[in-house]
Amino acid sequence: MVAFNNQAREVALKVVYYGPALSGKTTNLHALHNKIDPKLRGRLMTLDTKDDRTLFFDMLPVFFRTSSGMKIKVKLYTVPGQVMHESTRRIVLQGTDAIAFVADARRSEAPATLAYWNNMLKNLEANGLDPRQLPIVLQLNKRDLPDVRSEDEVGDLSQVVKPVVVPAVAIRGEGVVETLHTLLELTYRSLDERIGLARTARISEEEFLSRIFSHVDLRGTRLSAGGTP
Repeated sequence: MVAFNNQAREVALKVVYYGPALSGKTTNLHALHNKIDPKLRGRLMTLDTKDDRTLFFDMLPVFFRTSSGMKIKVKLYTVPGQVMHESTRRIVLQGTDAIAFVADARRSEAPATLAYWNNMLKNLEANGLDPRQLPIVLQLNKRDLPDVRSEDEVGDLSQVVKPVVVPAVAIRGEGVVETLHTLLELTYRSLDERIGLARTARISEEEFLSRIFSHVDLRGTRLSAGGTP
């Protein structure tokens, strides 16, 4: 979970992008890496197999200092989607503060989406994490393809938790920033409620989001005109 280092005046948050193979998890991180000011982000680390699919994880650390001098790190990870990497998915979920579940919106992919959703819930519980207490955003990706499900057609994923749904076409960068913004908004509120983040880190929700997204290219997003995702 969220890590505090009072001596170093640092707070570290962990966000995991979860979902089936080829749903667009790594595409999201690459798009974010391109949109975030290099001064605010670290190096995107990727370990790929020969077939160019993520074997372990990507980690994109985003960092900034608050007006009170506290350093905030937001580490973004993805997990491997292939069935064979089940143990790796479980390990990467350890200590996560929030999850973006990336789903292929096509109806033909609904069974795989449900299977990986349930797999995520199982692995969270295996790590001692209650999915009902975690911020979870469902990104309905690949909305540009035919025969896709609408936001009203994902009720099969709402039996245990009811995620916030964000439509996306990650390969074009659409919905990528909105997904992260929505997730970090929920994460701040969750951590403030549980551990008093505003008091501990001396940062308001407005400053928390502004410090990140004022350094993100918002052109073409629903946030570009000051709107909400």
